[in-house]
Amino acid sequence: MSARRQALNPRLLGALSTTCVWVLAGCNLAPQYSAPPESVPTVIVPANAAPARDQAADSAAATTLPALPLADWVLDDRLLRLLQQALDQNRNLQQAVLNVERARALYGITQANQLPTIALSSQAARTRVAADLSSSGQSVVQNQFSVQLGLTAFELDFWGRVRNLSETALQQYLGQTNAQESVRLTLLGDVVQAWLNLAADQQRLSLAQDTLASREKAFALTQRMHELGATSGLVLAQNQTTVDSARLDLAAYQSQVVKDRHALELLAGGPVADALLPTAADGLDKPIAVLVEAPGALPSTVLLRRPDIRAAEHQLRAMNANIGVARANFFPRINLTAAIGTGSRALSALFEGGNGTWNVGPAIALPIFDGGANRANLRVAQVDRDLAVNGYDRALQAAFREVADALAERLTWQQRLTAATALVDANQKALDLSNARFKAGTDNYLSVLDAQRSLYLAQQQLISWRLAEQVNRVALYKALGGDAPATP
Repeated sequence: MSARRQALNPRLLGALSTTCVWVLAGCNLAPQYSAPPESVPTVIVPANAAPARDQAADSAAATTLPALPLADWVLDDRLLRLLQQALDQNRNLQQAVLNVERARALYGITQANQLPTIALSSQAARTRVAADLSSSGQSVVQNQFSVQLGLTAFELDFWGRVRNLSETALQQYLGQTNAQESVRLTLLGDVVQAWLNLAADQQRLSLAQDTLASREKAFALTQRMHELGATSGLVLAQNQTTVDSARLDLAAYQSQVVKDRHALELLAGGPVADALLPTAADGLDKPIAVLVEAPGALPSTVLLRRPDIRAAEHQLRAMNANIGVARANFFPRINLTAAIGTGSRALSALFEGGNGTWNVGPAIALPIFDGGANRANLRVAQVDRDLAVNGYDRALQAAFREVADALAERLTWQQRLTAATALVDANQKALDLSNARFKAGTDNYLSVLDAQRSLYLAQQQLISWRLAEQVNRVALYKALGGDAPATP
């Protein structure tokens, strides 16, 4: 045993030392990565922002813009529980999680390729040699036993090919992680908006029900007056049209409320309990989500906290590493196969001194003629990198627009809601006066019909404006990256 160690160890240590020197001396042919310059203005300022604002102070404040956790953003407990259900059951989000797991496994494979694969093997053979084939002229039974520890086709990564493959897989894994975060953020926004749409349509349905009830009451009164000869058939027919119109709206909104619930259940990944749904009595005049506190002007660096921007950058890093892989294919590829072990004709003497074995088999593959395939592959990698740069710029520009649009909308919401509320009040007064003039006989019923339609339209518009203001809160939350931490 001692003699075997003295015979094998010097050779083994020499081979390992040489291998380490070769690997450590390897170079990386991938281009040095540098983030592309931002293709958007340095500051996000809505075009209708007040010029008197101190944009420098706003920009400084935005560098510390805190993330807003989901539990702090949503004010309604029912909606918060529904969002948690969607995070647990939504199929799109589950698909994104599985994509992350797959990318993680692929990265593990490429990372393992940077290390040698060492395996232990043993063999035993018993052979009978015929007398005519034996040197002694007699049949012989031979035994052979061996044990080997070795590595197979380990690539010596001189040019960084394997390292860049691993880097590509790492960046793709990180990109999938950000894609999952983006799907999660989109899901949160879609659930909140679907919940708001249901609440708004329930209010429209309630408004249609109240309108139909009041118009049916007015029609019954007009019909009684017509029977007594106090009004004409034309007025009765005009009154009938208002009742039929209200019935059409009622049927339409009844169907829409059912479809809104179906959309919400699809996003939630299953049936939604009635206790988690909004009611017509809730009203949209009370916000269900906190308005993100953001200055009037934001530095464009705040966009880097968005998961879609981070995913685009990881894709760019992956394509940059692929160039190193393509460049390495122009150079020789060296694989090493080696093994040490012991062998003997007798099992009892397998580990005795002098029975040690070893073998080293380097293999070199040098590209000489490939018809231009390597050059074409390099060009593909370079174009892929350029495409990734373009994709990063497009994502950044789209994010810039989303934030700027959300901020621009936010600046005038209070004015719109105040005007819409005043319009409802004014139309209600106009209807009351029209009814009074008609009953006094100083005006015809057409003025009453016009006042009814105007009031009904103004009430519907007020519901729509309140819904849009709530949706703006959701859009701003999503545009700023949700609860993602700020990028330093």
